[in-house]
Amino acid sequence: MKLINVLKSRAVQLGAISALAVMAGSVSADAPANAVMQLAQNSDGFEVERVYMQNCWACHNSGAAGAPKVGNAADWAPRVQKGMDTLLANATNGLNAMPAKGLCFTCTEDDLKALIQYMVDSSK
Repeated sequence: MKLINVLKSRAVQLGAISALAVMAGSVSADAPANAVMQLAQNSDGFEVERVYMQNCWACHNSGAAGAPKVGNAADWAPRVQKGMDTLLANATNGLNAMPAKGLCFTCTEDDLKALIQYMVDSSK
């Protein structure tokens, strides 16, 4: 998938998050998009599935730009063999088309480990 398509997909996701936050009354319609994203990432603590859907799903569901698809053990096997430290370093720093932290700038190291483990466990 071309980068422009990934960016368009990300924009659609952010628009949906913004609309839901406005409908829920959590933010006003004129709130900056980054404030809405901050709210979505920080409310009620870290929830791995919610953060996965917000930050990882677009690429790891479709395999965009070579991302290992969740649910495909063959995609994940060579990566898992490298160990959690390598997976974490790649997630933290970015790799190929994946941006650093998958754009989850509020994610801690433990959050990233939980996201990686969630994707690996979902791919067995």
